Amino acid sequence: MVLYVVGFIAAAEGGLLLLPAFVGLIYHETDAFAYLAVSGGCALSGLLAIRFFRTANHTIYAREGFSIVALGWIFTSAAGALPFVISGGIPNYIDALFETVSGFTTTGASILPDVGILSHASLFWRSFTHFIGGMGVLIFIMAVIPNIADRSINIMRAEMPGPVVGKLVPRVRQTALILYLIYVGMTLAEIILLLCGGMPLFDSICYSFGTAGTGGFSATREGIVTPWSQWVVAVFMMLFAVNFNLYYLIIAKKWRAALSSFELWVYLGIITVATVIITVCIFPEYGNAGDSIRHAFFQTVSIQTTTGYATADFDKWNTLARTLLLLLMFVGGCAGSTAGGLKVSRVIICFKTVGREIRRLLHPRAYGTVRFERRQLDEQTVNGVSSYILVYLICFGATFLLLSFDKYGFVENFSAAAACLNNIGPGFGAVGPASNYSGYSAFSKIVLSLSMLAGRLELYPILLTFLPSLRSRKF
Repeated sequence: MVLYVVGFIAAAEGGLLLLPAFVGLIYHETDAFAYLAVSGGCALSGLLAIRFFRTANHTIYAREGFSIVALGWIFTSAAGALPFVISGGIPNYIDALFETVSGFTTTGASILPDVGILSHASLFWRSFTHFIGGMGVLIFIMAVIPNIADRSINIMRAEMPGPVVGKLVPRVRQTALILYLIYVGMTLAEIILLLCGGMPLFDSICYSFGTAGTGGFSATREGIVTPWSQWVVAVFMMLFAVNFNLYYLIIAKKWRAALSSFELWVYLGIITVATVIITVCIFPEYGNAGDSIRHAFFQTVSIQTTTGYATADFDKWNTLARTLLLLLMFVGGCAGSTAGGLKVSRVIICFKTVGREIRRLLHPRAYGTVRFERRQLDEQTVNGVSSYILVYLICFGATFLLLSFDKYGFVENFSAAAACLNNIGPGFGAVGPASNYSGYSAFSKIVLSLSMLAGRLELYPILLTFLPSLRSRKF
């Protein structure tokens, strides 16, 4: 059953690879044939898997759901790197794999010193991986292919970020379709607004893909230069990091329910406070309130939503501003959005849990509860959040430790581990917004690639798939 569904993923990727091939043909680039070749290979392997692994049992339990998600993402990344190598845009496969994993996981970390060396086809594919990975390739499969499997909610729970994933409507396929329609609609709106600001169509599409997936790959050497484009991208980065369930409630005219979300207001509050503090910190550097607010708001939103776009080299800002941005790396966006990080909801639940334990120390006989979004959380959810944060810290520590074998220092390795596990992209020092990850060894790039995958899939799918002691248990 796992290989059967992965076959659908391979076939879908084959179809998606036709888009960059078409872009290459429009611009008369020979790279188009590399994308056509890989597209054919993915489609053929997918159809063969569907044919030979077809089974009458379409039931997917939690263990199968996690395995499908992990293997599906690994396959799409491994196959998606091939056009870069075949076309010669990124001739080293490890580098191409790092770039592709960074794209699909919406991290935005790059090994390219200059994006201008890539063709239009490769630039489009590089940004398009953000768009695909933002909402999740498995959710795309469930949206377009009917009756792929029973209990497919287990796939959605394994792929959608956040502590809780539920259905908006009774059928999972309808939920996936609604989410994608909202996703595509918001992306089209951003493209139109960027075009209104004078940005070329190709650049508008690529930057909108990066914003939608909260990825951060730049499509041009210059980056996002005009104030209009910077404000448009910043606002949409903030919108795409909001729980998509709230947009469904707004469409369903349930405004009060959407606007009463405690996570939403905490998320907006963090952005507001951080923007004000950073504006004050960088005002002496820019000497202009308008520019200071614009750069502070853009970088605050970019880092917290784990997008990673940059309008300024924030690595040169003062210590307080850089420390605040580093802390925002770990918070992330809202649950059920395209953003990475721990998620605001987990941070809230964690603080509420700590508050409950403090009250219990003061009043041992009191029965404390943790409430979130106007309801009492059960102990399973509370313990699940605590366990996730513990596993998260272990994975972060392991990544940081393995990077220490490389040539870089504490700042670079710490920020690289944080940026990749939280799917942000740029860090500080040699991996800052004005630099890239090309200086790391092949071993470190593989470690960071696994870290990006673990962060995007929220750790458990990767652990449950590759740790034999966990995989052998009955779920």
